[in-house]
Amino acid sequence: MNSLLSFLVFICLFACNNKQETSINAIKTVEKYDFSKDTSVYSGEMKRYWLVLLKKGPNRTHDSVSAAKIQAGHMANINRLAKEGKIIMAEPMGYDGDLRGIFIMDCKDSTEVETFVNTDTAVITGRLKMEYYP
Repeated sequence: MNSLLSFLVFICLFACNNKQETSINAIKTVEKYDFSKDTSVYSGEMKRYWLVLLKKGPNRTHDSVSAAKIQAGHMANINRLAKEGKIIMAEPMGYDGDLRGIFIMDCKDSTEVETFVNTDTAVITGRLKMEYYP
């Protein structure tokens, strides 16, 4: 009986030891990816996005019905620009300060940023004004 027990312990130890070697041998070496060879991923320059700050504008005296229509147009414009891939992210601010919201935009230059933001009803009516930074 002792020899059978010793044999089983030996087999278990051998099996555990063999499994460990297999696990160590199974680890693959991960090489650094060379982005310079894959121009579809990396062109050598970082992509430029634009940060747009939407602040309270000079004309905030709209009645509640007009303000609701302006807000509906504002949201429709955000959705349209997002579908076109121009707005990457839009977010309102969670407090009642001068800063009312932000956009992250994918535009080639400041003229394009201004063109797209100036289609917003809240900017057109003066309810919001914008500042932008590359």
